[in-house]
Amino acid sequence: MTARKGAEEARNRLPELLEAAEKGRATIITKRGRPVAVLAPIAVYGAGARQRALTPVVGSGPGLWGADSARRLRKLRDEWSR
Repeated sequence: MTARKGAEEARNRLPELLEAAEKGRATIITKRGRPVAVLAPIAVYGAGARQRALTPVVGSGPGLWGADSARRLRKLRDEWSR
């Protein structure tokens, strides 16, 4: 199971989360309960390794934007342009 931490808790516990990443464990970082980032082992997800999609990470990927992602993104663009 992937750990989930709020942004403030993640900031306060960053050394622990980095140690967990070194041991191969990913952490989803949330903002107001919504997943916004993943702190993951670089050997699994980043440089120096064959990159893989982050969709297997719990709380991300398909479904994150709802059933109609294009409509959701248009709505967000409309909010940003105001």
